[in-house]
Amino acid sequence: PLCPRTVCTLAHVFEAAGLATIVLSSIRPVAEKMRPPRALHCEFPLGRPLGKPLDSAFQHDVLKQAFTLLDRSEGPVLEDHPEVIQSAGVEALSCPLPPRHDPDLPAAVDEAQALRPAYDRAVAAAGRSSVGRVIGPDLVPDALAAMARIAGGSAWNEAGLPADPIQLVLDIRSYYEEIAVELADGPPGPWAAERWFFDKTEAGKTVLAARRAMKAAEAPFPLWFYMAPATRS
Repeated sequence: PLCPRTVCTLAHVFEAAGLATIVLSSIRPVAEKMRPPRALHCEFPLGRPLGKPLDSAFQHDVLKQAFTLLDRSEGPVLEDHPEVIQSAGVEALSCPLPPRHDPDLPAAVDEAQALRPAYDRAVAAAGRSSVGRVIGPDLVPDALAAMARIAGGSAWNEAGLPADPIQLVLDIRSYYEEIAVELADGPPGPWAAERWFFDKTEAGKTVLAARRAMKAAEAPFPLWFYMAPATRS
């Protein structure tokens, strides 16, 4: 899926070409900053832009309210859907993590290396993997080592990141979330693997620490902001 800033940017591009657009906003500050021509902000859980799964009446109502914005002759327009839907508050997964093996390595690197057999089992069982946008599984420990250097004070653009940090985090998360499916009892619920990654694993904690360090160092906003969900701001 496209990030909210990209969606708002595309709305401006399409409008400049003569095409009317409507944005369904999930993060209101982004819509306020990007000012798309027409936006309906929906305070729903992220990943559910139409609010209620399997509720066609509710979803059609969201779309109907969005399309009424086409009647507005001047913009930018930013309105709110009247209903707020709170996240169900799914608890993080309880997945066993390996003990430290090499205390000389950063904790996240040691952890990622120790979890490689679980990753290989997960890939063998699924027959595929989402890891590989910019790095393969062999480079996940190297990427985490670079993140650890940033968290420890190294300049983000001199820490040896093997690729764009946003895409790196997507590969790191895929590596861990596929492992979570292998280690957990039963399929994870919504956001459970995400919460396990950021709250329980050394890799998730290192990514968040690197993100904070990049923000403090005034790295370009998109490079650090989109390293984690907006709810982690």
